[in-house]
Amino acid sequence: MIEEIYEMYSRKVFLFLLSKTDNEHLAEELTQETFFQAVQSIDRFKGNSSVLTWLCGIAKNVWVKYLRKHQEILSMEDDIPEIEDKKEINVLWEQKEILQLIHDMNEPMREVMYLRLVSNLSFSEIGEIIGRTENWTRVTFFRGKQKIVKEILKDE
Repeated sequence: MIEEIYEMYSRKVFLFLLSKTDNEHLAEELTQETFFQAVQSIDRFKGNSSVLTWLCGIAKNVWVKYLRKHQEILSMEDDIPEIEDKKEINVLWEQKEILQLIHDMNEPMREVMYLRLVSNLSFSEIGEIIGRTENWTRVTFFRGKQKIVKEILKDE
């Protein structure tokens, strides 16, 4: 059972954590810890939410625990890519620019954008994860897209 759950959801949990950490190695470690915690608490899963929502809730708690433990080490400003030559990088630059714009957004808009674009979750799943309605997540995502378009057009 847990093997099937892992195969079905490990990639989405990893992407969820990657959106939080911006670090593949750390996201992988936290994904493993998430599934370890899930195995330990599978008997408490009542089915009131989807399995993915339950796993993302565990992942979020694992992430918060990690942040508390390593608070002095982590900084949200670390490893922001610097883009020097737009013409040479072209499409890749545009992707990095968009990720940078998302990174610069305030919470919870940033989280909604990452969960939708990186983890490819539905608005309903995002709403369950962050404790908001599906409609609220749709509106927040729409406003986030508007901010990105406005910033890109401003630079041109």
